[in-house]
Amino acid sequence: MKNGAPSVWRERLRSPLTWHYAALSVLVLLVLWLGIRLGMDWTATDSHSVDVLANKQVELKALRLETAPLRGLDKRVEKTREELKDFYERRIPPNYSSIATRIGDLQVKSGVRLSRIQYTQRPPGADLTEISMEAGISGDYPAVMRFINSIERDPMFFIIRAMALTGQRSGQVNLRIRISTWLRPEAAAASGLPTVREEDVPPLASSANAKEGQ
Repeated sequence: MKNGAPSVWRERLRSPLTWHYAALSVLVLLVLWLGIRLGMDWTATDSHSVDVLANKQVELKALRLETAPLRGLDKRVEKTREELKDFYERRIPPNYSSIATRIGDLQVKSGVRLSRIQYTQRPPGADLTEISMEAGISGDYPAVMRFINSIERDPMFFIIRAMALTGQRSGQVNLRIRISTWLRPEAAAASGLPTVREEDVPPLASSANAKEGQ
């Protein structure tokens, strides 16, 4: 029996079937190893792709948030231009004489009296030039308030820059007022008004200052 065992193994080793099974086993192990390796690589690649996609989504979201204020900017710019054009047509006086005429109308309607009226203009701007009017106002208190309210609410664009009380007696109020409006540069140039820089305009004299000066 002992002598027969080695011969049996030798016969089996010589058998092509034995080597076929051995080769098949090796191939099966190799396929299993390659399958495991491919699965590991696929998992790693898939995980990386998910990370890359998530990062891209975050970048896209951030880009959308950054560009949100710019969406529809062309429409807003066009709307602003239309509103600005409408404002110029409705509220900016076409020339100097229209300013003086309007101030005169408001004076009559409110029942005040304007005196020592002075018109000047500021240095011309790119789109508009400021026109300044300084005048004394006298009248009873309700009339003065009507004039001031009418200036502030008038369709023509006026801004009251300053007011100073210069006297009050027997129900009569005396004020010094400075009012600004604007003209287009070509209309301001045609007005012939003297040009005064803002820093050269003195403050309005109040009643206290007037007494000190006397």
